[in-house]
Amino acid sequence: LFNNIQLSSRLLLGPEPGSIKNSGLYLAAFAAVLGNFNSGYSLVYPSPVLPYFQSPDADPRLRMNTEQAAWFGSIYSLGAAAGGLGAILLNDMIGRKLSIMMSALPSTIGLVSVYISEISHQKVRGALGSCPQITSVIGALVLYALGLVVPWRWLAVAGEVPAVLMVVLMAFMPSSPRRLLSMGRQQHAERVLRWLRGNQYDPKITWSQLGTPTYYKPILISVGMRFLQQMTGITPILVYMEPIFKKSNVPLYGAAIVGLLRLCSIAVAAFLMDKAGRKALLYTSSMLMFLSTLTLTMVSHTTPCPPGPAPPNHTALDYTSHNDFGSTFMSNLYYHIVGCLLGYALGWGPITWLLMSEVLPLAARGKASGVCVTVSWLTAFGLTHGFTHLVDTYGLYVPYLLFTVVCVVSLLFNAVCIPETRKRSLEEIENYFRTGRTFTINRSS
Repeated sequence: LFNNIQLSSRLLLGPEPGSIKNSGLYLAAFAAVLGNFNSGYSLVYPSPVLPYFQSPDADPRLRMNTEQAAWFGSIYSLGAAAGGLGAILLNDMIGRKLSIMMSALPSTIGLVSVYISEISHQKVRGALGSCPQITSVIGALVLYALGLVVPWRWLAVAGEVPAVLMVVLMAFMPSSPRRLLSMGRQQHAERVLRWLRGNQYDPKITWSQLGTPTYYKPILISVGMRFLQQMTGITPILVYMEPIFKKSNVPLYGAAIVGLLRLCSIAVAAFLMDKAGRKALLYTSSMLMFLSTLTLTMVSHTTPCPPGPAPPNHTALDYTSHNDFGSTFMSNLYYHIVGCLLGYALGWGPITWLLMSEVLPLAARGKASGVCVTVSWLTAFGLTHGFTHLVDTYGLYVPYLLFTVVCVVSLLFNAVCIPETRKRSLEEIENYFRTGRTFTINRSS
């Protein structure tokens, strides 16, 4: 037993920072985040496709009304939620690696964040923790760009490529060293750690232990972050972006430009999150989204938009059927939506995934991450499915007002509930909750 403790301690400490070589770690992270590329691509697939399905030129067998468009835009989120439920069972049963490979069918991209956090050391965990969101945005950007020139059927075919590539690459990547240690496979874990230069450990936990504050407080914080992230309205905005821009007379390449700007914004967040800290970026993100959604709420409230059901085979997002929003609203809608998306990409997009993988208890991360993913995508499904109905009945004023209120709640939640995890090891973060919400090790930098 003493020898096992010594070995675990040595593995936890790992090599000196200057001797760490991250090439293997970067390769494993790249293989894992290909799933996020596919997720971002699939999530916004309805955006360039819906205008065709709602146009008079569409095949009558494919033409969609309001309810059909709502299901088409939101069904991916429902599948991702189902994947999250599967993750609750599979994450600890078969391990992070095999769970990620199985996520090529139902999207459970939260597993990627868990895998990356467990194979990374604290020096690069912040930057690598933003990679899932970065590759998700790249996937959306590629979809928007291909949508300009590729028919909708071939867009679907192209989306299979990164999923297949992820499965092939992950087959050659190592398992999480924490899971190996928890299974008593210490020699295997040591070989993996030498390849990755990581230093984590993950003991087992029972469901009954989740009722203690050490576990349920960080779990509730993680669930709250994932819920608020979706309630900012990011998923319906991304899914219905091209129809919204079409109504605003924005050029067809407008969505691709937004995707590029989002990618730049996330790159800035990845650069700053280990320097400025997680909370500072979340404050900035919330304020930018609040100002953008508040402006959109005020403008849409003062601009005529008669409520009422849309004509058959049309929705309020079919922008050839309503023309009463006013030129002022149309000219500003694009810029305020861009501001909201950039604000999201600067903080609440990438950082909540990273914080989830950091604050979740090391022993409960497998089950708890599945719960967080399920809550996140069920929220996204409900919001995306209800968005078109809200716009049909009340116009854009009501959903934008909801998003504005959520931004205020996000600011308060960040101030009261979310800890600053910059430059803290996963063990220190767990001690933060175990010892009465105080860090047991103080750092000068």
